[in-house]
Amino acid sequence: MSVVRLAAVHKRFGALHVLRDVSLDVERGSVLVLIGRSGSGKSTLLRCVNGLEPIDAGEIEVNGKKVTRDERSLRTLRQEVGFVFQSFNLFPHLTAERNITIGLTVVKKMPLPAANEIAARVLGQVGLSDKRDAYPDELSGGQQQRVAIARCLALSPAVMLFDEVTSALDPELKGEVLKVIEDLARGGMTMILVTHEMQFARSVADTVAFMHEGRVWEYGPPEQIFGSPQTAELRQFVTTSF
Repeated sequence: MSVVRLAAVHKRFGALHVLRDVSLDVERGSVLVLIGRSGSGKSTLLRCVNGLEPIDAGEIEVNGKKVTRDERSLRTLRQEVGFVFQSFNLFPHLTAERNITIGLTVVKKMPLPAANEIAARVLGQVGLSDKRDAYPDELSGGQQQRVAIARCLALSPAVMLFDEVTSALDPELKGEVLKVIEDLARGGMTMILVTHEMQFARSVADTVAFMHEGRVWEYGPPEQIFGSPQTAELRQFVTTSF
């Protein structure tokens, strides 16, 4: 069953046609990795799936429900779709625990003790049980990004979106974040990732979509995309990305 379905999606920013007739299906428990050069439409696609950007044509469904601009529908959608950004977007004046529980208590109206139990569980999932009371400025970039992942996990999303989540990190901190994502993939979390980490993409993806000029240029399993590219554009991208 598809958790995310895009059908003939178009998106424009003024005269700039950013997404052109994009159709994709993401099955439950699978990992789709979007690759391509900057400006090819990858991040915009994620923002459309989460309802952060309206589309101009086509259709997007998440968990069988059409993504619309209705405010109530958008609130429900954002509880079902976790989004981890390049920047960590943590509240600097709140502890790691409270950064996680605030969505549960404010959005889901959950009692704080129950929310704290969930925070403890998801912090354990990302290897940060000992950082519950730490503030963001007391954490490394990798730790902050793992708290951001834990915050999404706390809402039990149907799908998680990751937009270049290691791009702001030093090389030695990238590995700890990528390991958390690999663990989530092994645990059956449905995910769509945008990344420039090609070795990671190759190891974690069930399906890879190469985007070019706003289109899905090539689509298939990682061994096909990286091992037998069918177009000159993908061959050049692969050659320069490893």
